[in-house]
Amino acid sequence: MDTQPTALTQRPQWAALQAHAGRIARTHLRELFAADPARGQRLSAEGAGLYLDYSKQRVDEDALRLLLELAEACGLPARTAAMFAGERINRTEDRSVLHVALRMPKGERLEVDGVDVVAQVHEVLDRMAAFAERVRGGQWTGHSGKRIRNVVSIGIGGSDLGPVMAYEALRDFSRRDMHFAFVSNVDGTDFSEAVRGLDPAETLFIVCSKTFTTLETLANAHAARAWCLDGLGGDDAAVAKHFVAVSTNADGVRDFGIDTDNMFGFWDWVGGRYSMDSAIGLSTMIAIGPENFRDMLAGFHAMDVHFRDTPFERNLPVLMALVALWNNNFLGAETVAVLPYAQYLKRFPAYLQQLTMESNGKSVTLDDRRVDYQTGPVYWGEPGTNGQHSFYQLIHQGTRLVPCDFIGFCEPLSPLHEQHDLLMANLFAQGEALAFGKTADEVRAEGVAEALVAHKTFEGNRPSSTILAQKLTPHALGALVALYEHSVFVQGVVWDIDSFDQWGVELGKVLAKQTASELGADSPPELRHDSSTNELIRRYLDQRGSR
Repeated sequence: MDTQPTALTQRPQWAALQAHAGRIARTHLRELFAADPARGQRLSAEGAGLYLDYSKQRVDEDALRLLLELAEACGLPARTAAMFAGERINRTEDRSVLHVALRMPKGERLEVDGVDVVAQVHEVLDRMAAFAERVRGGQWTGHSGKRIRNVVSIGIGGSDLGPVMAYEALRDFSRRDMHFAFVSNVDGTDFSEAVRGLDPAETLFIVCSKTFTTLETLANAHAARAWCLDGLGGDDAAVAKHFVAVSTNADGVRDFGIDTDNMFGFWDWVGGRYSMDSAIGLSTMIAIGPENFRDMLAGFHAMDVHFRDTPFERNLPVLMALVALWNNNFLGAETVAVLPYAQYLKRFPAYLQQLTMESNGKSVTLDDRRVDYQTGPVYWGEPGTNGQHSFYQLIHQGTRLVPCDFIGFCEPLSPLHEQHDLLMANLFAQGEALAFGKTADEVRAEGVAEALVAHKTFEGNRPSSTILAQKLTPHALGALVALYEHSVFVQGVVWDIDSFDQWGVELGKVLAKQTASELGADSPPELRHDSSTNELIRRYLDQRGSR
């Protein structure tokens, strides 16, 4: 692998940014705001119903100009056009990247290899809607004729994280007389707890696996099949009334016992972590209804249009991406904290972990060179205000620089409006405190004993952005997810990596298959791993007890 300097670090804009970072490191956010009283208004942008305030980031006009010039130099306009045109920008897998087609309105056209993929998308959406209405309306019944009251979605990775996050985020819009559960972990506890107390006669399983070969998903699907048949008298015909599939493997689906008329497909140009608005979202559509699901797609599409058509200096995904790149590559920040001040978004940070880190956790450029710069940072977070009583201490006074994304909504979904004001007061206060801190002199002026002054001083100068929307609706959720999707894409373009493959997950899968056969052997297997792995396997086999 070539270890020579990459094209990125040889660009004049990169060198200029490095030099500028050295200068701005000595400039506090207090100074930046003092020098520009209108900074809070100027360093903001809005689109698709979202408002982004990035004025508390440690950037000035020169940094922003250089970052925008870098994006242009790296070919962002052409790469963006190529993605929207359906070109095969996923080079290592020779695939188009067309999650944007999943939310294009009916009637628009986008041809890939001579096929109008938008028409295909809406054909599946219409089938999903018809099925969802039958389940929600009680026309779809189980094997014994009982109405379906429980929906359990089985998947892993993008086939699980998106649907789980969307269900939790839009729970206020969901059918409250139905129960929804999600199973992903091959740990049997996950399945057992998901179905505990459920009646098989009233339970529908959605098995989400594009290839219908994913080991974890198939293991849980077979556990569900056995559980269902055990509760319904063992009649194999029951499977067709209690299982549907989101897959492209008709033979595998049929062999499982699922009627292929109840198989909902998607395409190889839909990556797992970009699939929550495809048929993978069937559980979401059943929960919130087809109309709300389409509203979510409209939110996605509104952000797609904003990203595609808005000049970079006012473009939310571009600005978010370049600020994150600035923090990562020039200010030395290694993580990003995502802090939604909305309990319904409690699974949003976990969803973003896959979207960001599986996409941009790469160390090889598109022309096969080893990168000589940092790529994707670690994303993490929890809802506010819980995190304030947990890890915010490190963000405020620790030694690490942790940029933050605060997310809030102007109107609550809860009837407890006064508590929403308190929630949002905390969001605004945290961003202010991180940016401006409290000087030693300000602490002394409060009469604090000198021995405690250093402990109660807040350095500030901790960067954050704030995203505001009117209300957490399906439309707002779609726009928010698309905002981060396109931000990930922009960073990948600048870093010159393939944001749409995930070869890093493959090696562990291959080794797990080999090890699983050894653990299931009738006699002690001949182990050929390293000494550590061999000893761990022997210890496990010795101590696992009888099955």
